[in-house]
Amino acid sequence: MRRPPVTDAFRSARRILAVLGLIFWAEVSAGAADDKIQAQNLADGRSGLIYFESLTPSGYFQFARKETTRKSVIVGTLLLPAAAPGRSAAMVIAHGSGGVTEARELWWAEQLARMGIAAFVVDSFGPRNIGQTVADQSQLSTAANVADALAALKLLSTHPRIDPGRIGVLGFSKGGQVALYTELEPFRQAVIGDDRRFALHVAFYPYCSDWYMSEHISKAPMLLLLGGQDNYTPAAPCRDYAKWFESKGADATVIVYRNAYHDFDSSRPPAYVRDLVTGENCDGAIDLDRFTVTIRPTGEDITKSASTYLRNCLTRGATVGGDGEARQRAPEDLKAFLKRVLQPGG
Repeated sequence: MRRPPVTDAFRSARRILAVLGLIFWAEVSAGAADDKIQAQNLADGRSGLIYFESLTPSGYFQFARKETTRKSVIVGTLLLPAAAPGRSAAMVIAHGSGGVTEARELWWAEQLARMGIAAFVVDSFGPRNIGQTVADQSQLSTAANVADALAALKLLSTHPRIDPGRIGVLGFSKGGQVALYTELEPFRQAVIGDDRRFALHVAFYPYCSDWYMSEHISKAPMLLLLGGQDNYTPAAPCRDYAKWFESKGADATVIVYRNAYHDFDSSRPPAYVRDLVTGENCDGAIDLDRFTVTIRPTGEDITKSASTYLRNCLTRGATVGGDGEARQRAPEDLKAFLKRVLQPGG
């Protein structure tokens, strides 16, 4: 099997983190990604580029029904903090629709390293020969990104330097959906056959207009960091979605940066992008227990016409870009949340 491509972002990671001197870095062999080097576990304590197997579901219902048979070898980069007594906490980082970038996913991996937390940056696109899905989300169901994050959790829990009870997931935009959906038990159980689950879920400006729901969730603490001016993935439905998770037993913290747009942790100034497709007018409820789709405000069952409904509720155009205040506050807000939830032995 041909080795999945190594993106420029991962090459940048090696360079940046070596200069920082904050990370213990051990590069794995760069041989072909075949059965001989796909990581079945991390008992050898490796870090750097790691290839591992995941599922590639074509849709959420297929995934939740455990009907996915297609498998893919994907890649992640594991960054370990400088050696310290005991096992460290870790975060799986799920990228957005633009794929893994140095300015966001790797920048946040650096912030986690400064906090003494390992980071596993998972690339769901490159190994599947996808550059980005900003203009066409149909290229890959987000269910595949969810499967990748859960497979990464299984793998990280075998690492001798990582505390298996203190592994969380953090994601941005599309990856923010991953951070939310991995809380749902039908998805977790489609990948993990035992009690392993994420200790916490952190979602940066996720899409929340359509809700994926189940009576069974992991009940792990959640943090949602949102932009008050976000018209791409608006904050209001995320606040309501967080309340739904709370009604099922999760502790959900929501922080809204009042003047911030989507991608508020970026250093780029906000700009209106006409071609961005947004579902801000959508309000579906996707039931993973009954495999139905309804309109939340009315309860109308649209299971048979869900694709038509989705086409009609989508619009184009949104403003995205950084906000200085939010970019400064978000690391501190994240740090406070992690300190509260990921205490040793917690």
